[in-house]
Amino acid sequence: MATKVYIVYYSMYGHVEKLAEEIKKGAASVEGVEAKLWQVPETLSEEILGKMSAPPKSDVPIITPHDLSEADGFIFGFPTRFGMMSAQFKAFLDATGGLWRTQQLAGKPAGIFYSTGSQGGGQETTALTAITQLVHHAMIFVPIGYTFGAGMFEMEQVKGGSPYGAGTYAGDGTRMPSELELAQAFHQGKYIAGIAKKLKAAA
Repeated sequence: MATKVYIVYYSMYGHVEKLAEEIKKGAASVEGVEAKLWQVPETLSEEILGKMSAPPKSDVPIITPHDLSEADGFIFGFPTRFGMMSAQFKAFLDATGGLWRTQQLAGKPAGIFYSTGSQGGGQETTALTAITQLVHHAMIFVPIGYTFGAGMFEMEQVKGGSPYGAGTYAGDGTRMPSELELAQAFHQGKYIAGIAKKLKAAA
């Protein structure tokens, strides 16, 4: 039976979504793993999104809390808001109380990826503050550490991400993930999918 890895994300301007797509490719490259993309529900009105010049959402399906129980592992992605996950993703997690009461997510591995506007904008704190959500569900946080190798030490070009997970810098919104950032995202997907597969086999 396939190991199901869900890449669940919120993306307003497409930066996180680009990382999510690459993470899915990485996860799907692991034999026996079924990777699927999900978006969390939007909480802002169309009027507000229009004023923020947000593009239309993609056709990636919208997830419900119940859907989480079907997966063997997760990789959660979101943009930062003052060093923490976006309100849209937090609202989705706030709706998982039923899963928390029954501990249906306990023991399942989960990784985190993110997008920030600047180099000091929360590349580590966004992931660090998100770990509390995993803890209360008794999920297993899986960082990438330095498994990405030389790419973790790149100094000649701007690169998002950290030992906590893959990341990108949006800047003023016009900058999209670089090839190196996408490669790190692919690595994260492959790495966490491999761990989810091992944990399921050992269960």
